[in-house]
Amino acid sequence: MSLLGVRHWVVGGLAVGAHGHPRATKVVDFFVGDEAFEHHGAGLVTMKPGVPIQANGVIVDHLSAQDEPFLSEGLPAAEVQLAVAPIEGLLYLRLKSPRAKDRADVIELIKAGADVARARTFLVAHAAQFIPALDRAVEEARAEEE
Repeated sequence: MSLLGVRHWVVGGLAVGAHGHPRATKVVDFFVGDEAFEHHGAGLVTMKPGVPIQANGVIVDHLSAQDEPFLSEGLPAAEVQLAVAPIEGLLYLRLKSPRAKDRADVIELIKAGADVARARTFLVAHAAQFIPALDRAVEEARAEEE
């Protein structure tokens, strides 16, 4: 699948599954580069014409980095057909979410063998405020495995 020359990662529930914790989802989430959007001035931003918002009845959500260039810097080249977010990026996105199911995903990914050291290094460099949340998730994952 090509996204019209837009750099992207699969994120969300499908990426959680690809990293070892399969779970159901009704949407396909993509983290996309800024080239997926048109900037019209005065703060108005729209999707680039042709970027899909639905495919065969499945809703396609697009997340953008906006104030997080460290995420978009890691996106693969636009020619890559389909790429899943690396574990550190996925854990970051899950940790910053206020949703309980995203916190549960972090715990399940840790139990499935997520590279916590790699995630910690990423958070130290880009989002240290989420390290306590990662530590809590590690503790909960260990407690659930006992």
